[in-house]
Amino acid sequence: MAKKKFYNILKGTFLVSDDSFKNWRMIIFFSFLAIVMIASSHSADRKVHEIARLGEEVKEYRSAFIDGRSILMELKMESNIREKLASKEVLPSTEPPKKIKVKSQD
Repeated sequence: MAKKKFYNILKGTFLVSDDSFKNWRMIIFFSFLAIVMIASSHSADRKVHEIARLGEEVKEYRSAFIDGRSILMELKMESNIREKLASKEVLPSTEPPKKIKVKSQD
């Protein structure tokens, strides 16, 4: 009995028999589920690759930011400013700054 059922499955008679409609419905349902699972897997893979790409981009931008910040800090140093302004004959003041107080007229 089991041997006969196995041969019928191999021959495909379950697809053309009288009650094959329920078999076809199950086959189509399982095929649809397989397609949905494959599409979902591809979508997840695409998102993982996008996240990895964005992570690399963030690292590049962070590195560029740190480089720019270090260059800016070097340019803002008083010694560098003095050197650049010395060629234009702008020297630092010899007098200390004075505080200006404004009184309100209330």
